[in-house]
Amino acid sequence: MAEWLIEEGIAEHRAIRIENGEISAARLDWPGQIAAGLVEDAVLVSRSTGSSRGTLRFANGEEALVNGLPREASEGAAIRAVVTRAAIAETGRLKRAQARPSTDAPRAAPALAQRLRDEGNVVRVVRRFPESGWEDVFADAWNGETHFAGGSLTISPTPAMTLIDIDGALPSRTLALAAVPEIAAALARLDLAGSIGIDFPTLQDKADRRAIDEALAAALSGWPHERTAMNGFGFVQLVARLEHPSLLHRIARNRSGAAARLLLRRAESVADPGILLLTANPAIKAAIRPAWEQELARRTGRTIRWETDSTLALDSGFAQALAS
Repeated sequence: MAEWLIEEGIAEHRAIRIENGEISAARLDWPGQIAAGLVEDAVLVSRSTGSSRGTLRFANGEEALVNGLPREASEGAAIRAVVTRAAIAETGRLKRAQARPSTDAPRAAPALAQRLRDEGNVVRVVRRFPESGWEDVFADAWNGETHFAGGSLTISPTPAMTLIDIDGALPSRTLALAAVPEIAAALARLDLAGSIGIDFPTLQDKADRRAIDEALAAALSGWPHERTAMNGFGFVQLVARLEHPSLLHRIARNRSGAAARLLLRRAESVADPGILLLTANPAIKAAIRPAWEQELARRTGRTIRWETDSTLALDSGFAQALAS
């Protein structure tokens, strides 16, 4: 079994699984938000008459949709609930977290490392990943695009589902077959789940569509999901259990926040002695909370200095050491 490595960074926990020298899967967690596994007494803020559904507000101010409310529960009451899915951001809207009533003792949501262990994985927390591929994974999620020989995938979060579009100059059947292993790789590398639509090139021949279905079944054999057969327009839908946001969804919803955390990671790796200078777009400086900057100073033992540049792209911030 391949080992998962965890970096517990500033405002962000990162996980990667390395196989054959490459990152085959990744996860991203931003502590401080309600997450699956949290059990807490929340306040019932709304409920439709006669319905078992309503909205809860948790201690950190986040709201979650709750199902299975007892008949006697009224607005304003405290309801002990377990979070079953974290909030999921999509283009144009935010899907609130989901919860259900629980009689379990209150507990915090498990950290990323523990969640992976609970799934039966071998996990090791490290100070720094031994590979430099994290920024490549981040770039795929940031751009919503990945390339393979002869084509590319464009991956877009929408209110209905995550859409994967295939483009390239190869003949349609060849392009579709070439895309299948890259799709399987992207699902794990970007931690995608939920409802996922794949728009393959249109294939008129049923035998060609069947070949793609068989190739996709083989490529996804180790990934728990349900799948439709390819229709006449080349569309396939996948559905997998969804408990937390993917890398794609986290970054799409909060690009400044994601880029700020990336800059903090880069700053932690500066080895030369001296004052630590962070250079970034002003939006990135604004996204970094005082507590995060204080933690960076504590971890590095440095004085932090800033220089902002509005011409820098959000993800282009960098850190360097200055002589005292």
